[in-house]
Amino acid sequence: MDGFSSMAQGDKNWWRDGIFYQIYPRSFQDSNNDGVGDLAGILRRLPYVRSLGVDAIWLSPIFPSPMEDFGYDIADYTGIEPLFGTMEDFDALIAAAHDNGLKLILDLVPNHTSDRHPWFVESRASRDNPKRDWYIWRDPAPDGGVPNNWLSEFGGSAWQFDETTGQYYYHAFLAQQPDLNWRNPDVRAAIYDVMRFWLDKGVDGFRVDVIWHLIKDVEFRDNPLNPHYVEGRPPNERIMTQYSTDQPEVHDVIAEMRRVTDEFGARVLIGEIYLPLHRLMAYYGNDLTGAQMPFNFALLLTFWSARSIEKIIEDYEKALPRGAWPNWVLGNHDRPRVASRVGPEQARVAAMLLLTLRGTPTLYYGDEIGMHQVAIAPEDVRDPFEKNVPGIGVGRDGCRTPMQWDATEFAGFSAARPWLPLPEHYVRDNVVNLEADARSILNLYRRLITLRKSSRPLVAGDYHPIAAQGDLLIYRREAEGQAVIVALNLGPDPVAVTTSAIRFGSSILLSTFLDRDDERIEGVLDLRGNEGVIVAPP
Repeated sequence: MDGFSSMAQGDKNWWRDGIFYQIYPRSFQDSNNDGVGDLAGILRRLPYVRSLGVDAIWLSPIFPSPMEDFGYDIADYTGIEPLFGTMEDFDALIAAAHDNGLKLILDLVPNHTSDRHPWFVESRASRDNPKRDWYIWRDPAPDGGVPNNWLSEFGGSAWQFDETTGQYYYHAFLAQQPDLNWRNPDVRAAIYDVMRFWLDKGVDGFRVDVIWHLIKDVEFRDNPLNPHYVEGRPPNERIMTQYSTDQPEVHDVIAEMRRVTDEFGARVLIGEIYLPLHRLMAYYGNDLTGAQMPFNFALLLTFWSARSIEKIIEDYEKALPRGAWPNWVLGNHDRPRVASRVGPEQARVAAMLLLTLRGTPTLYYGDEIGMHQVAIAPEDVRDPFEKNVPGIGVGRDGCRTPMQWDATEFAGFSAARPWLPLPEHYVRDNVVNLEADARSILNLYRRLITLRKSSRPLVAGDYHPIAAQGDLLIYRREAEGQAVIVALNLGPDPVAVTTSAIRFGSSILLSTFLDRDDERIEGVLDLRGNEGVIVAPP
């Protein structure tokens, strides 16, 4: 394999070749012993992040916030939340990241602000305030009730009555998170100025929160009822969001955002989008002038089986617009941990899948050490979604628990009790222990990343599925006459691979068990249960 990388600072397509690593700042490293992670803590742990071999860090929101939704309710778009530190801390972090060859991506939350943001304080002051139209205000219905049937993602109506002015304002999430009116050009200009502020500071791009929510139906029509709603699911799913999300005009907004990032050269625009595949693809934009990476969450949501995943890959590859670059995500701050979704044995196979598929992978902090979804006792719940809609499993605290660094009290995250509890098994499953175990999942991630970076087929090659049955998923990655084959056993039972694609004289580059390097294959490839291998043809 030849060394292959195009992560140079000025390469406008660096994001295609790179590996992204999401950090939830509250939970990565606490530097001042208040139980909450911070920017100085992230700076301290940069050597670890660099040692993984990733190329870009994405930080969940770090801006001033009342923390009703833990930073996704922003009170100042161009400041730093004191819990996380100061602007000087941020400047030190981005400088150190760049010195270490790491890009830094910020989380942009343009759909809504905190109700304590000065813009909203002005907007709700009176009906004739100049910023009134910066948010979405509507008169009550003729009966005095809510303007329409739109529901909050976090439970209840999406409309909040304001006694001062006698109108309702719209909030797709918490009542403390009023939605901005993206049909107002002044709002657009203000957010684009926010983007330029951070781009001037050197950030390498943005992950844009709930980007498909930005534009709402101009007539505010009632959403249709969901005929497939199942009792026990989140109550907002009772209606389909036909008129409250994914409106055609949103693509004009995203194209404008892209033009802002393009003003600064080699930057990236990433969109958070939970939509069916055919609608997701529109977010690449006409002639690829939208988001370079509309997040592909298919692996977060699918049934974990070889045939399901094979079909997802096939459908996604076929749906991509001409020239569009794919991406894959295994975990994030809103979904249960992958090791809990698929089991600890398959978590290793999932890692190999993520890092060998065609497209840019995004890792979620702690997945590389096999962190599990932590059961949160009722008295420890912090997530407003779980508080508003308790008892049906929507809580997100369990995937946001502190990083497990070592076996000391509080896992090396802090000298004080953390904001969320740690699982008992952190004394076993932590960075220090796993670094010392040559065959740990952490060392598997490092080996996979190292192999990916040295392999032209894995970074830039085409994807070719290979026919398989049962629990087997097999594919070939090929570029410029070089190829590797990936064979994954998504089941617990051993299986023999006899496909002619794995030819006599092939050898194993890497097994998920880390114990078969350079093993020759003489006609048949034997896979253990829950094993994946990367094979080099002769």
